[in-house]
Amino acid sequence: MGGDGTERGDGGGAPAGRMAGDLAHNARVWNHWLGGTDNYPVDRAVGDRITAMYPSIGEVARADRAFLGRAVTHLAGAEGVRQFLDLGAGLPTADNTHEVAQRVAPDARIVYVDKDPTVLAHARVLLSSSPAGQTEYLDADVRDPDAILSRLGRTLDLGAPVAVMMLGILNFVPDTAEARSLVRRYVGATAPGSHLVLTHPTLELGGSANEEAMAFWNENATPRITARSRAEIASVVEGLEISEPGIVSCSRWRPDPGSARGPEVAQYGLVARKP
Repeated sequence: MGGDGTERGDGGGAPAGRMAGDLAHNARVWNHWLGGTDNYPVDRAVGDRITAMYPSIGEVARADRAFLGRAVTHLAGAEGVRQFLDLGAGLPTADNTHEVAQRVAPDARIVYVDKDPTVLAHARVLLSSSPAGQTEYLDADVRDPDAILSRLGRTLDLGAPVAVMMLGILNFVPDTAEARSLVRRYVGATAPGSHLVLTHPTLELGGSANEEAMAFWNENATPRITARSRAEIASVVEGLEISEPGIVSCSRWRPDPGSARGPEVAQYGLVARKP
């Protein structure tokens, strides 16, 4: 498993013979793994079953969240990025993108995008902002980039660098060609010097035990999820300049100096720059 985004992929609705109402949903299960309370009994039951099958899933969730903080801090600081497009934002929790970015750069502007009505109900948390900056929430499907890009002008200037955040999103797009097309459409609409921030679950990095858990997920939760190899992820970001240390376990991407070396999790993370 892996990914706090909530957009649908092909076949992203209820599995055959199942009603959406009796299914766990990724945003809420992820919230449960992170210790939150915005979830239902079905989410906790499925989340706990996944944990029993794949005990490191909690570490994956925490590592993914910590990676977001380090990547945004790096981009807002060393790279001077002042605009962030967070696709598939998921349920608000501690240190959301705008909080991290505006801690470094109070004038940072952030647009969150998600289609989950549960996230929409909590969007007021995402709309808080420093006085100098700005945040916006769009209720939209990440798989409709034209509609989203046409609505960004109120908050973001696509003529200046933007960080496109795709954490745990492309794993809900089963077709790799379509995943590649989405990345190219979003990044292609931004100015040179923009960045892509991406995380994605994998069966590599010791994640082979996750295969059974993913199969269980796809029968009992929504949206359906797929894993990708490092080579497949590299193909998705082809043409971009991947920042050091490359495509690595998100827990090993530029760990904070002096921090304890955490476990390597089966979730790739990368930051890449548009030339």
